[in-house]
Amino acid sequence: MTFHSILFARAEDRLTHERSEAPAFLADLNLDQVVAAITAGRQAYDLKPFFYTLLHDVDSVHYRHEIMRDLENESLLESIKSFSQKMVVVRRYLALIGKLEFKYHKEGWLLEAAVNYCEAVTGLVRDLGHTDLSSRGLLEFRAYLTSYTRSHGFESLAAEARQSKAELAGIRYGVIFKGSAVSVRKYKEEADYSAEVEAIFERFKQGAVEDHRVKLAIAAGMNHVEAQILDFVARLYADVFAGLDRFCVRHGDFMDGPIAAFGREIQFYVAYLEYIAKLNQAGLVFCYPQVSDTDKQTCVKAGFDLALATRRVTENAPVVCNDFHLQGPERIIVVSGPNQGGKTTFARMFGQLHYLASLGCPVPGREAQLFLCDTIFTHFEEEEDIQNLRGKLQDDLIRIHDILEQATPRSIIIMNEIFTSTTLADAVFLSEEIMERIIQLDALCVCVTFIDELASLSASTVSMVSTVLPEDPAVRTYKIVRKPADGLAYALSIAEKHRLTYGRVKERIES
Repeated sequence: MTFHSILFARAEDRLTHERSEAPAFLADLNLDQVVAAITAGRQAYDLKPFFYTLLHDVDSVHYRHEIMRDLENESLLESIKSFSQKMVVVRRYLALIGKLEFKYHKEGWLLEAAVNYCEAVTGLVRDLGHTDLSSRGLLEFRAYLTSYTRSHGFESLAAEARQSKAELAGIRYGVIFKGSAVSVRKYKEEADYSAEVEAIFERFKQGAVEDHRVKLAIAAGMNHVEAQILDFVARLYADVFAGLDRFCVRHGDFMDGPIAAFGREIQFYVAYLEYIAKLNQAGLVFCYPQVSDTDKQTCVKAGFDLALATRRVTENAPVVCNDFHLQGPERIIVVSGPNQGGKTTFARMFGQLHYLASLGCPVPGREAQLFLCDTIFTHFEEEEDIQNLRGKLQDDLIRIHDILEQATPRSIIIMNEIFTSTTLADAVFLSEEIMERIIQLDALCVCVTFIDELASLSASTVSMVSTVLPEDPAVRTYKIVRKPADGLAYALSIAEKHRLTYGRVKERIES
């Protein structure tokens, strides 16, 4: 039987080109930090391309959800980790062979790699056989692995590897040095005088003595003298080494392709589950979102910014969660409110949730219903680039024009405080024009802005506002709630910009 992938529900999806570079929007959403943290220490698996490639159909997302749920079984997860660690050793041995010079040295490491490979595979098929599985992916892989380990090819590989290693382990020989000459002969049961010598000198021992023994470094390399000795041993035990030669000829390419691919791909799940486990322990919850590629109604309860939460948990600081929903014709969330109130964090959270959902991963939140997007476009404020000879306003317009040219009805657009470099009247005019284009496109969007007029532009727009403590407006709650824009945020922003807030004016008077 065949098995194509533990990551992709359809064989044709497995054959698509892996995305090697991060999407442009990843840094704006701080997802580059998240991916870096998830894949840290797993460079050998090259996992980042998996986190750069979105799924585009609901069944593929469900395929990964099923596997994630199975892997919540700690016993199964430990079995997978054990298998992965053994496969890392196998790959390390195989990589080493290409760096070695001498024939039997290479063959010895190939044999060792094969022995470890067989132990890893037989251990995994045993553990999977004792586990209740429900996911299509792991059930299909277990069936494939069971069939593979019962095949003549694998049984022959395992038996010959054990036999060859046992024969080599039984070899005994002696090395005789005489001047610069070295001779090798079979071991003749010569007496071991080391115990007798130690007993003679024991009588001269007075108290604790310094240990002058030198520990020799154990290395994988072999010098020419050692290689020559090994050649002599091979002549003395010709039958054993002929068996090693036959083994290497027959099984030089012993690694099964689907099993090797599984060993890499399964790390996508293991890495993500280990990453969110630390946040679970801090009391933050994750859920498997309901996803749709047709219904744009969305709802999230107790969502949070994953990158920020990781940092806050490390600092032992609280994490503020937020809810939002879009229903009926609603497509655009317009977020307003005072500076430093969590608006940008909310926008990032919106993008992160949809991105992670499109990877088939559990998302931050107690409950989530999300749209399966084709991609995400972000427009976050950037410093003016003197190299392109454009002013900031022109640069903003060009960037947004490019987004609108590429976006589809299945895209998500996130804009964070656009047109801050122009007058309020111009900013209102340009923003309304852009919002009209997004409304016509019927794309989901979050727009962080000080322009309250955008919140009531049409039935497609929803107003959400970052809140402060009623008794002390200077204290931010970081809660973003659904309510009409109050018109205070822009005035406060202007006052802060010109140092005309009560606190700033008071400072100047007192000084």
